[in-house]
Amino acid sequence: MTSPDVPGSPALAGLRPRLPSPLREAPDERFERRGVRLLLKRDDLIHPELVGNKWRKLAPNLAAAAGRTVLTFGGAYSNHLRATAAAGRLLGLRTVGVVRGQELAARPLNASLARCVADGMRLHFVDRSTYRRKNEPETLAAVLRAVGAEDAYVVPEGGSNSRAVRGCRLLGEELAGRADVVAVACGTGGTLAGLAAGLGTGARALGIPVLRGGFLTDGVRALQSEAFGGPRGDWSVDDRFHFGGYARTTPELDAFAEDFAHRHGMAVERLYVAKLLYALVVLVEEGAFPRGSTVAAVITGRPFP
Repeated sequence: MTSPDVPGSPALAGLRPRLPSPLREAPDERFERRGVRLLLKRDDLIHPELVGNKWRKLAPNLAAAAGRTVLTFGGAYSNHLRATAAAGRLLGLRTVGVVRGQELAARPLNASLARCVADGMRLHFVDRSTYRRKNEPETLAAVLRAVGAEDAYVVPEGGSNSRAVRGCRLLGEELAGRADVVAVACGTGGTLAGLAAGLGTGARALGIPVLRGGFLTDGVRALQSEAFGGPRGDWSVDDRFHFGGYARTTPELDAFAEDFAHRHGMAVERLYVAKLLYALVVLVEEGAFPRGSTVAAVITGRPFP
């Protein structure tokens, strides 16, 4: 596949992604009794370490970094930080992760941050007030000075910028004509913004936010404006399925994920994918999808060991 949004740079050759990712039928009586066909878009199989939308968003930015230090942001359990650190190891790039929560520096690192360090990422902890101001030029300049990387290539939290959105447009293009509704779990909204742009006419994209706050609609609009100069595609969000917010689950969600894994023979990541799949089961029971329609769920990640 050739596209300006899937970099063919020799610098990325060592990553060897599996594209397009597999699209698989998922027979499920909860959908079948409503006359709805369920497909799973297995973006979790793109790459063993840059999983799913992490590849699609990071690859264009890694190509643009052109060998410079890559600095990015995330919380203590950020899959984006983990993927960036892995990319740095695989490509021989220096990476810096700015982590929300200065108090974390004094504690033993959790498994996710420890993996980042093992992959060569330098962690720089900042207090939550500074983190909230990370996009302000003065704050960002101070962070870059503090880590000695004034010329670093900066990737925003979650990896969502105009390059990432255009990279995710390829996801929509891979699914164009294959489904009536394509649903994806959302953090910062970059994947949804690109997906909707790539689907074309006759299909809609559905975002399931995993954070509380109801801010995602404005965020997706802003990202599409930055990437494409204006709105693209037919898309919407449903804010009901965050289960209390990011990195939060409930016994009900855990039980659902275990059941789905048993039904379909795939491990279900809890923070994003489980919430997406749960939402689709509720929506099909509510009659949100007409009989005869096909719904595709984008599996953006898998459980990390």
